[in-house]
Amino acid sequence: MGVGDILRCYDIVIVGGGPAGLSAAVKAKNSGVDSILIIEREEELGGVLKQCIHSGFGIHIFKEELTGPEYADIFINKVNDLGIEYKIDTMVLSIDNEKCLTISSEKEGFVKIKAKAIILATGCMERVRDSIGIFGRRPSGVFTAGTAQRFINIDGYLVGKKVIILGAGDIGLIMARRMKLEGAEVVAVVEKEDCAGGSYRNVVQCISDFNIPLLLKHTITEIIGKERVEAVTICEVDEKGIAIKETEKKYDCDTVLLSAGLIPETELAKNAGIQVGEKGGIKIDDLKKTSEPGIFACGNVVKVHDLVDDVTIEAEKAGENAAIYVKANN
Repeated sequence: MGVGDILRCYDIVIVGGGPAGLSAAVKAKNSGVDSILIIEREEELGGVLKQCIHSGFGIHIFKEELTGPEYADIFINKVNDLGIEYKIDTMVLSIDNEKCLTISSEKEGFVKIKAKAIILATGCMERVRDSIGIFGRRPSGVFTAGTAQRFINIDGYLVGKKVIILGAGDIGLIMARRMKLEGAEVVAVVEKEDCAGGSYRNVVQCISDFNIPLLLKHTITEIIGKERVEAVTICEVDEKGIAIKETEKKYDCDTVLLSAGLIPETELAKNAGIQVGEKGGIKIDDLKKTSEPGIFACGNVVKVHDLVDDVTIEAEKAGENAAIYVKANN
């Protein structure tokens, strides 16, 4: 079968098998749509939740604190119990104006599938070094916080022994505690703003309780090292966020974790001609519809949510409305 041939048609195709995609699929199935396919690029369903082994998920929906894998498994089990089809280790390369998706996998190669409705649940991605303007060489030992989290929690690989973290959002705070628990020295968490961006609970439980220095109104200005990170320079910043050069200090470390925020992953949507809002996420209406007929979106591809519970609630609305759309256009 060639790439121009359509392998199969579905009522609803969901791009992304994280919490948004799983929740949307379950809701669509329970709304009376039988032919549903989830496409996930990773080797298993669950998205980023599979590497988030800390508790704090599900408080609003399930009234108890769950770990990320526990939360994901609830919906993975529902998907399996309902017989919803999914493809893992599969990339969606493009979506055309006829709602045909070109997909690629090692198992099937390049094929096309067609949908009556599509739900985009592609999540978000981390800001990388180039987007936050850190100068210096490119030695090993520089990771985004999420990549480090995956290495430690899934692969069992400790990324460093003497760590500095840039960014005091929730993932930066959580990774500071995680590195400490694994036996690494956390030299400091560095934050450009005058307060941590993460929750007060995480500031207390991840920073204060472990006596980890939190340098507010500071930033990393240079990464030093040839083969491996050897040190960084850190400066105070003024009210405009500009580094005050005379306050520069050198801190020895072998690892830098970048926790500089998350941005919706909208490349697939943009290439399909779907409108993106001013804040970078896919633009949707109250029914979770995008600018393209029959294409819906939910979760962190719309905006970065603080709570996975809110992702689930939004995704369920997308799944329900996609089901209504399919029934109305049969």
